[in-house]
Amino acid sequence: MRKDILWGVAATVVLATGCASMDDTQRRTATGAGVGALAGAVIGSATGGNAGTGAVVGAGVGALGTYIWSQNMERQKREMEQATRGTGVVVSQTADNQLMLNIPSDISFAVGRSDIQANFGPVLDQFAAGLRNNPNSDVRIVGHTDSTGNDSVNNPLSVERASSTRNYLTARGVDGRRIAIDGMGERSPIATNDTAEGRARNRRVEIFVGERPRG
Repeated sequence: MRKDILWGVAATVVLATGCASMDDTQRRTATGAGVGALAGAVIGSATGGNAGTGAVVGAGVGALGTYIWSQNMERQKREMEQATRGTGVVVSQTADNQLMLNIPSDISFAVGRSDIQANFGPVLDQFAAGLRNNPNSDVRIVGHTDSTGNDSVNNPLSVERASSTRNYLTARGVDGRRIAIDGMGERSPIATNDTAEGRARNRRVEIFVGERPRG
């Protein structure tokens, strides 16, 4: 293996492991930087450049992609847990420090529809308030369907559900430029599609919020 690639791999190991004194947020930042370093080293070598330089550039890119778990995020998580208690909505913190809301179909959308149901509104009202109080965060909304029907129906329906959710939030003062949407159709099930219960779990909307480190 070329020395410059070895340099890049070494940078990855150092950046990804960090030191014992790091807290969780610092360690995640170092890991992101390490992954970026390895990617940069490989790309730099493959394109005829210097892998060591590529590792340094990649490390910066990896670190920039890291979210932080601030007091704002913790407060919004507690508020959403309270607002969704008893609704079936699951509120959690992801491994990369995003707030995630898993919203099942029985509260979000009727079967085959993309208009927001009445009992979904209060959840989104509280969610919008939290986003307005944390303008340094990004939002990603992903719609899902079960396997009933074909892709020509499911794919656009999942996008329309994500779009309806975004439109609801923007109507309540959240900047639409902060919100990305996607639709997975039936491609990302969390349960079997062989039972009615499993299909109901797969018909869902997932909302992710990540706070960017301040420059």
